[in-house]
Amino acid sequence: MKSKSHDRQDDAARAEESRRILERIERESETVAASSMARTSDLVRKGLSGKDGTDEDTDPIEVLGKRIGRTLGWIAMIALVAYFITTYVL
Repeated sequence: MKSKSHDRQDDAARAEESRRILERIERESETVAASSMARTSDLVRKGLSGKDGTDEDTDPIEVLGKRIGRTLGWIAMIALVAYFITTYVL
């Protein structure tokens, strides 16, 4: 039979291992979430600035046109969503 002190040692060892596992999971999930958010924000920023997939020798007017078009697209989408909400929801 096991003694009570041996059981306490086993419980303490299991608790310590569980604590280490939870800490590792927390660190890894923060890294994944942070990198995912960073990539997404970088994509959005590049997309709205018109610099996604462009070379250094791209015409500045073309970049400006992309910026204007994408901004107008976002404005149109927001206006359409507002219209649908006021018409069908409220």
